[in-house]
Amino acid sequence: MNDVEELKSYVGVHARGQRIARYQEVLDRIRTDGSGPGSWVHEWVAAGQQLERRGRHLEASRHYLMARFPFVDGPDRKDALDRAAASFERWSTGRDVSRLEVDVDGGRVGLWQSGLSPVDRRPLLLVMGGIVTVKEQWAPVLPVFRRMGMAAVALEMPGTGENPLRYGPESWRMLSGVLDALRGRADVANTYALTLSFSGHLALRCAVDDPRIRGVVTAGAPVAGFFTDRAWQRALPRVTVDALAHMAATDPGEVLDSLAGCALTDAQLSGLDVPVRYISSLRDEIIPPGDVARLRAHLRDLEVVEYDDVHGAPDHAVENQLWCARSLLRMRGVRSLRGAVIGGLWRARRSRARLAGRR
Repeated sequence: MNDVEELKSYVGVHARGQRIARYQEVLDRIRTDGSGPGSWVHEWVAAGQQLERRGRHLEASRHYLMARFPFVDGPDRKDALDRAAASFERWSTGRDVSRLEVDVDGGRVGLWQSGLSPVDRRPLLLVMGGIVTVKEQWAPVLPVFRRMGMAAVALEMPGTGENPLRYGPESWRMLSGVLDALRGRADVANTYALTLSFSGHLALRCAVDDPRIRGVVTAGAPVAGFFTDRAWQRALPRVTVDALAHMAATDPGEVLDSLAGCALTDAQLSGLDVPVRYISSLRDEIIPPGDVARLRAHLRDLEVVEYDDVHGAPDHAVENQLWCARSLLRMRGVRSLRGAVIGGLWRARRSRARLAGRR
């Protein structure tokens, strides 16, 4: 059973990122991670059902996703995940986003896509969150990237959501497998990754060996120290360790040792010749500061934007979204009115934040 107060402290960044209005009202009704009224799953599902009855399927899906947070640990959260997927599918009907399944490493991996075509093969964008976020959280934005001239797919990390694969040091190969599966429907030789948190690590590791990855935009991605610094690991939030153990199908007391092989070496980083754009939080409680320092010391093409914030920079969500879009366009060498507007909006918000004393 999860610590409810810890869940409340970490779910805010996801609720705000999903634009869930009045999420605090739901949290205020939660007293336990058990079952029945007042429990985590019950209150989030009840709020989702109210929205679903009013035909607000996307918002309902987002509430169900919060109900399964941080991961499926029993039938109640599995039911919430199923409800989220069903509501999202109802919302997606008639929109420029559709579901796709591909075979990767002996497993059937579900994706949401926009812009894939065997005739008009566009550069590909991989969109993926971290260890507690599922693809339905990112799928609504895929048409935005299609309008930016890309084909885009949203997927999940191994062991997250409905992804049946297990997480471990070789999990980066999943990304190469996805590119193999999509090569007839996208220009996978020109693939970019908008991969946040732990999925950013997968994209960096994949780029070491797979030249089809042409650029990585990430936020709060572990690099090396997270996987090897035992002193740092002892202070990690319980929800982080439990989620990793769930993904790796191992015991929480053993999972960090099992992931030590994920650490990127200095030689691997020095060999990367693709642009990397990284959002760093100065008060990140999950990613050690040494990981960003290692990137600065070894990457050839790195830009870092820093915020005085915690993991995921929840107080800078809009700035982050603009910066990520700006970075993707600049990586691809796209110069357009849309890009100029996005860049201008980001600079304006950045300036206002600095004037307000928020870095």
